[in-house]
Amino acid sequence: MKDSDLVVGPWGLRFLGRQFPCAIGRGGIRPARAKREGDGATPAGVHRIVGMLYRPDRMARPADWALPIGPSDLWSDDPRDPEYNLMVRAPHRFGHERLHRADPVYDLILITDWNWPQAEPGRGSAIFVHIWRGPRRPTAGCVALARQNLLWIAPRIRHQTRLVIRA
Repeated sequence: MKDSDLVVGPWGLRFLGRQFPCAIGRGGIRPARAKREGDGATPAGVHRIVGMLYRPDRMARPADWALPIGPSDLWSDDPRDPEYNLMVRAPHRFGHERLHRADPVYDLILITDWNWPQAEPGRGSAIFVHIWRGPRRPTAGCVALARQNLLWIAPRIRHQTRLVIRA
């Protein structure tokens, strides 16, 4: 483990010597081999950070490599979709999640390499690090943090930064 890793455990999330409260999936932390679409579990293991998305109408660009989210940006979560576990655009005929939301949950998203780039259908889509709904309120499987904490973390993410989830 490196100081530049985002490490999740019972204590919360640790990064660059700081500790932050965080939320995980309603299904708890599950071994990666047991992860399935819709189970609400956060997969244990080491996951690379492969992207950063943000709402330019709600915040300044948090890092020079962050990409803006627009009203037609979606994430495919339908195992039948040939673009399963990828960012897609509306209109989209398969099941998906809207990234441009009314609430602030996806104002800033760190994308992990969970089941990506060659997604295995049904193994689970989109393990993000995003803004929480409230202190420690469970997610659908992602890791979530208070807005101010994620805003502090985002510009400090480096190419080698990984999300390490401990069971």
